[in-house]
Amino acid sequence: MSNKNIPSSSEDIALFIQQKAISHTNRKSNVDKLVKAIFFGLAFLSVLIVLATLVYLLYSGLLPFFKSFPLRETGEQAKLHFWKFISGTSFASPYFGIGWLIVNTIYMTLLSLVITIPTGILTALFITRVAPKFLGSIINTIITVLSGIPSVIIGVFAMGVLKPLVRDFASSIGYQTAGGKATLTAVLVLAIMSLPTIISMTVTAIKAVDNKLIMASLALGASKTQTNFKIVLTAAQSGIFASIILGMGRAIGEATAVQMVIGASSGPSFSLFRDTASLTTKMLEGINELSRTSLDYNARFTVGLILMVVILFSNLCLNACRNYIYRKNNGIVKRKVNYNQNIKDFTLKIKSKFKKEDNNG
Repeated sequence: MSNKNIPSSSEDIALFIQQKAISHTNRKSNVDKLVKAIFFGLAFLSVLIVLATLVYLLYSGLLPFFKSFPLRETGEQAKLHFWKFISGTSFASPYFGIGWLIVNTIYMTLLSLVITIPTGILTALFITRVAPKFLGSIINTIITVLSGIPSVIIGVFAMGVLKPLVRDFASSIGYQTAGGKATLTAVLVLAIMSLPTIISMTVTAIKAVDNKLIMASLALGASKTQTNFKIVLTAAQSGIFASIILGMGRAIGEATAVQMVIGASSGPSFSLFRDTASLTTKMLEGINELSRTSLDYNARFTVGLILMVVILFSNLCLNACRNYIYRKNNGIVKRKVNYNQNIKDFTLKIKSKFKKEDNNG
């Protein structure tokens, strides 16, 4: 064996080790730079896709207000009028009003939340704080599987099971439905679809609660039930509200499953046993049969833009409720902003600044 590459003196050994360490450090630095570049590229691609989708939706959604399109029935040129579009009660040419669709969408979403919020929170509390560990793990696994089921499967289940149930229930109390196509069926579908999301995120939020808070509550004489409702849920309220926001977003934006059981109403409907319609179902209704140059086709992109605004507004309302509850539970008083006093203070600062400059001059 050759000994040419093996250092003989202590100085050579120290230099050899230093060179190896520098080489290893440079190699790790190059790997870090490569991984950083890959992550940056993936993040940039994701942001680019989202921005491209948003820009296209904004362009396509606002275009019908400024450009005239031929009507499908007569071929005449027409464009959308904002107020008639927002406040109208009939999604038909030439105005395509969606006011009633917005009301119906929010109405069905709120009804589904009435079911999913208490059911989801109590189920998550049972999984994490009440049930034996093996039973809670089994239920949590089932919930996770349910959250990944495609919406079309939920729609098929609703057509085969929920529609007959709603039809028979309505008949038993003296109401008639269109074969089970009704608001109640759609509400149950939305509840089934959003419930796994709410349960899964609430379970995660409850598990993140500091165990010291729970032990302190029990040590002070509180029962397990009092601790669960007063301490655990209060400490996990941020994650619970996040789960409600995501669940509500899925309920508002669901189209395929709802369209299979909702019917085709032509106006506002608050009865649980009448057919109805939502923003998403009208977007999908007959879109493949429309010409891309017609107002009927392009108006559906405007409906999608309004749907995004509705979701954003709903999220802001829930965040405001969360902040209010947090301030109330923690005794935080929101300071009122005195705009007149702020303007006066700003004016005095400007005047004092000019006086200093004049004196220095």
